[in-house]
Amino acid sequence: MEKYLITPESPPPKSSTSVRRPWKRSLIELNGRLDAYYRHQLYTLVAHSYSEIGKFSHLYHVNEEPCQTHVNMILSRFEQARPDGPVKRGVAGLDFDNQGIYLASVTRSGCFTVHDFETLYCQSKVGQGSVEDESKHVMHLSFPMNREFDVARWNPTNQNEVACTSMKRDKIFIFDISYMSSKPTEELQTRQKLSVLGRKISSGLSDIAITSDGDSRIFSPDTRGIVHVWDRRAGVSPCIELSTNRYDSIKSIQIYVDNQTIFGAGKEGIIHIWDLRGGRNSTAFQSRKDMSHLPLASLHLAPMLQKIASLKAQSEIVPKEIHSINVNPSSPHQLAFHLDDGWSGVLDIYKSEVTHVHCPPPAWLDGSNNSADLFLRKPSWLPTLSIYVVGSMSEKGIHVLDFHPSSRSPCHVDYDEDSQKKEKREKRNHSNKFVSLSERVTGCAAHPLNSMIVAGTQKSSLLLIAQRHCSSTSETVEGEL
Repeated sequence: MEKYLITPESPPPKSSTSVRRPWKRSLIELNGRLDAYYRHQLYTLVAHSYSEIGKFSHLYHVNEEPCQTHVNMILSRFEQARPDGPVKRGVAGLDFDNQGIYLASVTRSGCFTVHDFETLYCQSKVGQGSVEDESKHVMHLSFPMNREFDVARWNPTNQNEVACTSMKRDKIFIFDISYMSSKPTEELQTRQKLSVLGRKISSGLSDIAITSDGDSRIFSPDTRGIVHVWDRRAGVSPCIELSTNRYDSIKSIQIYVDNQTIFGAGKEGIIHIWDLRGGRNSTAFQSRKDMSHLPLASLHLAPMLQKIASLKAQSEIVPKEIHSINVNPSSPHQLAFHLDDGWSGVLDIYKSEVTHVHCPPPAWLDGSNNSADLFLRKPSWLPTLSIYVVGSMSEKGIHVLDFHPSSRSPCHVDYDEDSQKKEKREKRNHSNKFVSLSERVTGCAAHPLNSMIVAGTQKSSLLLIAQRHCSSTSETVEGEL
């Protein structure tokens, strides 16, 4: 028995137990929730598994005759020989309703279509070259060439209404999909202004934003730097106008989550901010005699980009036209911007500084010079976890960008690439991805629930981008993480 005894002089045995990192899945089962960082890792993996699973060309008909966009697709084959220049074509605007049941699309040729998204997804299983079933369309209207469209927006408080407009016209057309009529149920008109010669001056409208609090306010900027504000309860003319105090053609507009702060950006590379509750000229909003109101602040992007030392050392930074701005639905303090040279980034509206930048190679680097550059490229946020999707300027495809607020994002200005090399898997998860597609993209829309992406193209097609369809009987499951 003596051999089992430990004498007081002998030291206690050393423990060989090592501390292990907790298994993430066990924490999920115990806590009943996903850690934010782990959730972002999983979501990024899903986004990186996306590919083109469906392609639907605009081969539609009206009264058994090809629609205007269909005709233009045929004429585009001979556009180089046309004396009046290339044919107007391409999807100019896309938007999902709140539940992702319907997708509204408009083309520069003058077609307005409301698609059933479930039908699109089911038809994508047939093959990428499948033709969309026109009988499943909720609405398809084709107008003459003098009524092209550039934007379509669902009314968040009335999901039967879609508002459309164009940079060639000074009206907003509101269609009700519950009425099968080619005539809009309402037309909102800008106030006509007179020139020095006494002629009426009209300017087109480039974007639409609608409040979500049910007060019927609609905002639309024009090409002269004025944002028109309609209260539909008061009539079809603007109740007030928001100006920039300079000739700055506004290309994109966004409403903040409070339904009181308005962001507008455009040709001169400036983001203007208006506060409808007051601010610099609060008394002006209480009187309709003075129709024009100045912004609360105007933020110039070029000086902000120059503060990024690594970016300034590699590129000459000059003011550039802003094609689009978008408020992040999962982090409202992030305002994404997309420039005419293909750059994308994030402006932190709380700090008034640029936190993320993505700078793809310029189009001229590979000698490309295509007419898609004439389009206003319209990116989109995925509904959760700060993933930004934007069409490429020089290639056929989209960039899936990780704009997560933390410095782990590869696009963050404080991203430390050397420290991330220590964890290779983490670096692989937190990276941007380019998804090759069959056509050049002009705009994107993300499904509000399942994060699938629909891209409109220069050839007026719709591309469905998601994880590949899987077969339960196959041994190898495509798209498996």
